[in-house]
Amino acid sequence: MIVEGAILDRSGPRAGYVRIRAGRVLEVGSIGCDSSGGRERRIRGIVTPSPVNGHTHLADFLSVREPPAGTLAELVRPPDGYKFRLLQSAPPAAKRDAMRAALRWMERQGIAATLDFREEGIDGARLLRAAARGSSVRPVILGRPPAGEIDRPALEALLAVADGIGISSAREEGPDRRRTLARACRRAGKLWALHASESVRESPDDYLDPRPDLIVHLTRATVDDLRQVRAARSTVAVCPRSNALFGRRPPLAEMERLGLPVLLGTDNGMLRPPTLFREAEFAYVSSRLAHRPVSAGFIARSLLVTPWEFLGQPDRAAITADGPASPLILRLPPEDPEYQIVTRAGEQVIVPPGSPDRRRPGR
Repeated sequence: MIVEGAILDRSGPRAGYVRIRAGRVLEVGSIGCDSSGGRERRIRGIVTPSPVNGHTHLADFLSVREPPAGTLAELVRPPDGYKFRLLQSAPPAAKRDAMRAALRWMERQGIAATLDFREEGIDGARLLRAAARGSSVRPVILGRPPAGEIDRPALEALLAVADGIGISSAREEGPDRRRTLARACRRAGKLWALHASESVRESPDDYLDPRPDLIVHLTRATVDDLRQVRAARSTVAVCPRSNALFGRRPPLAEMERLGLPVLLGTDNGMLRPPTLFREAEFAYVSSRLAHRPVSAGFIARSLLVTPWEFLGQPDRAAITADGPASPLILRLPPEDPEYQIVTRAGEQVIVPPGSPDRRRPGR
């Protein structure tokens, strides 16, 4: 298959063609210069790297009903918020099935990986590993040790299964405990992450001690706070739809202006399915509603490029011949590809490599 139109990857948007076979990129070049001799099927569209969901709580997909009215704390704060009561009351098989269903949602959108904050200690991490068997979506599991005194053998066992640690917040974990957890992550070569400044502003002196690899939300952060985050070289994950449910929004315009590395996530599975392209459109539109507009390019990078750089796999954000990137093919007009991806992409325009395509690309 040859896709003619636009390429959007780590090098930015550009016109071109991509020749793909069995999900691998064989050629990339200027339109009209491919080596197929006109013998391969052609479609018009956009080729990108596979997106990454920058923040999820997949086990929350246990509940698909409208959540009860309440504050953020009443819904998600440990240990007795609504979501934790939900997790505690569900058998392991139900949680595994819920996470598997959420992963299937992401498969249909071409998502290649998700950074999941997985509560419930080593059992929770193992359950997500089991749910992901056979899935094309790689879970980057940020486990959470049980509250109380740290059991070092149990922590080492958790880090042997998980890809790192993701805690609720610095306000709920004391500095000594945070430092112990972060040191264990560093020794194991794993990620250290937390939520911060979500419902109230927190001091960066707290949540940057020790320095996290990933900070989630920062909806209440000031510009000076964001400058400290940038100086610490931490990456930020934002979840605009989740924040909006509680009357908040991430300061995306300020993050873009400061050059912060940002990931886009869908957050709690009980609040919405992990539909990343809908998250991207909401981020773009809501920034204008707030009179703090962000560019489509910034949002597109947050799901296609920055996550792969964060995960230490920048080559997966580049569409190159024989490269490691799994290409995503979208039947979208190739004009202004960043805008197309952010406002029009969805599973209905994804073309699986090698699939028949009898329709003309829509406008």
